[in-house]
Amino acid sequence: MILKGKVWKFGDNIDTDAIIPARYLNTSDPGELAKHVMEDADKDFPSKVTAGDLIIGKANFGCGSSREHAPIAIKAAGIQAVVAKSFARIFYRNAFNIGLPIFESDDAPDKISQGDEIEIDADKGTIRNITKGEVYTAKPIPPFMQELISAGGLIEWTKKRLKAS
Repeated sequence: MILKGKVWKFGDNIDTDAIIPARYLNTSDPGELAKHVMEDADKDFPSKVTAGDLIIGKANFGCGSSREHAPIAIKAAGIQAVVAKSFARIFYRNAFNIGLPIFESDDAPDKISQGDEIEIDADKGTIRNITKGEVYTAKPIPPFMQELISAGGLIEWTKKRLKAS
């Protein structure tokens, strides 16, 4: 799987309330959540982001609550993937459960700038910064997790498995 897009950059400890503020949790409609994604971190983000963009975070991205609304809002906004130094474990699992690819990288978040264009090779675990001509490493996504992403998440993967049996 190859992902290519423009970067939006955020810092350390981006919690689930910054990703999707609690005041919008009266809905689970992905389209409605997408209208408010990251607005407490950057109030103009929902109007600036375009389908195919990527988010770069630093350490502990997705900390806070266990709500699935956070990765759902990111994915519904058209974000292809998130790269960070580390993810809160519940966010990590929720992201794969809904089919949002995430990548852990020690060096990419410090070296990539907002607006850079990058290309991620999920199989090889490489992140190529097209803008700067640099290459960084990420933990490759295991084949089973790539299956979840390709299927659109755990529920869709399970439905396909049940139909096949």
